[in-house]
Amino acid sequence: MSISDTALIVIDVQESFRQRPFWSDADVPVFMERLQKLVDGAKAQNIQVVQVFHVADSGPFSVGSGFVRPLSPLSIAPDAVFHKRKHSALVGTGLDVWLFQNGIRRIVISGIRTEQCCETTTRHASDIGHTVDFVSEATLTFAMTDARGKTWSADEIKSRSELVLDQRFARIATVEQALAGPATKLAA
Repeated sequence: MSISDTALIVIDVQESFRQRPFWSDADVPVFMERLQKLVDGAKAQNIQVVQVFHVADSGPFSVGSGFVRPLSPLSIAPDAVFHKRKHSALVGTGLDVWLFQNGIRRIVISGIRTEQCCETTTRHASDIGHTVDFVSEATLTFAMTDARGKTWSADEIKSRSELVLDQRFARIATVEQALAGPATKLAA
């Protein structure tokens, strides 16, 4: 595989999330710095950049709300834009067809929320044959409380996603590793 058969998928990095009650600015500066470096690096290497927005019929995810736009201060000039209504960016969007038509075999995943749309898209992409780099440092999530009352921090949730995806559905990669290209197998 080469850079020419790679696409960066930026999932749900949109102002809609700032309108949600769970929004926290705590991890946003580091997330935005890492994501911007990933987007800029992809563009510099002629890796196609795909932006995916989650949309709904009402509320802050409706197109009419004005919040279905890139999360500030992200600077992005995508090669393609898709709207989704499900967790996987590959369901009902046409993205799967676009990837096939453009000869994309490797995808790099980034976006919001780590354990939801990013993880779901990663699993789906792997299951349909793509090689996937999951760049968790370029994903964002928020603390959640489970049914037993335990609150899981954003870092704990990200660690859990990395655990269940690594070497099963994706390579967990840093921004630099993802931009360097696919991992090569080491000789035993």
